Amino acid sequence: MARAFYGGLLGLVEIPKPAPLAERGGCWFRAGAQELHVGVEEPFAPARKAHPGLLAEDVSGLADRLRAAGHEVGFDAAIPGARRFHVADPFGNRLEIRQA
Repeated sequence: MARAFYGGLLGLVEIPKPAPLAERGGCWFRAGAQELHVGVEEPFAPARKAHPGLLAEDVSGLADRLRAAGHEVGFDAAIPGARRFHVADPFGNRLEIRQA
């Protein structure tokens, strides 16, 4: 699910985890010069308030892709001049997507 969401829908590039960490599960992605590490934790509790903020060249197009895949997208006008929305990943973690 993480690969389909982060790699497929968001278009992040999956990068290999270092060998000593690979056996722990999860996967890593690159977004420009930044990395996003998706781990495995039991028991799991999604991050609903804290969240990564990602920039997108086409916020509307990405929102449409996410909706078409069944994800709820909520646009927010709280920051004047910023086009952004929040979406939950398949695990319930909150993400913010802003226009680059």
